Amino acid sequence: MWSRIKRLFRSILGWFIELGESPEMILKQNIRDMQDQVPAMNENLAMMKAQVTLTEKSYQGLLQKEKDLTAKIKAALKAEKRDIALNYATTLEEVRSELEVEKRHHDLAIQSFEKAKKVRATFLRQIEGKINEAKKALSNKRQAEWQAKVADAMETFKVAGVDSTHDEMVDKLNQDAAVAEGKLEVALDSLEAVDFDIEQEAKSMQANETLRQFEMEMGLGDLNAPPEAPVEKSLGEREKELA
Repeated sequence: MWSRIKRLFRSILGWFIELGESPEMILKQNIRDMQDQVPAMNENLAMMKAQVTLTEKSYQGLLQKEKDLTAKIKAALKAEKRDIALNYATTLEEVRSELEVEKRHHDLAIQSFEKAKKVRATFLRQIEGKINEAKKALSNKRQAEWQAKVADAMETFKVAGVDSTHDEMVDKLNQDAAVAEGKLEVALDSLEAVDFDIEQEAKSMQANETLRQFEMEMGLGDLNAPPEAPVEKSLGEREKELA
């Protein structure tokens, strides 16, 4: 009992393993895995684009701040308020330092975003190529399965004995036709032999009648004697003559 249960579980486990190792299922799963990566990649790309936008705004804001401070310094110097101008100049140096940092951040954000776009485009092309390749392979598999079914069907027709029966019946019909043809030739030969005998008898009677007329003209024959009948030959004699 337990051995039967073990065999059952082993067979079920083997079926799942075989199913899991199916090339068709693996290809389909690979396609799904690649397609599932696209939304996450798009999300990361959107975040990088947002970073570019944020650093751009921050950088432009610092540029505007630098411009305003420069104008204020010039105005304070014209008003001979050097202490105020000095405060603005100190703030300006801080802004310019921030500008350098923000410029690096902005450039890095742009470079990262452009690189991510290229990676995404390359990945999408690879996915498209893999998907087309997998679809072609799956189509070839279905075509091969159909061809195998047709081949199996053809083999079934042969196993059913159609070929041997067909050949046997054709041979029998050809044999019957040959026998019938032989019979016909024999019958025609017999008819020709009979016609030949009748023709020969007719010629013999005509020859006797001609000879009788000559005898009458020469006074050698009896005018009242009936014409000489041709000698009846037996069937065996006729066959010998024909041979």
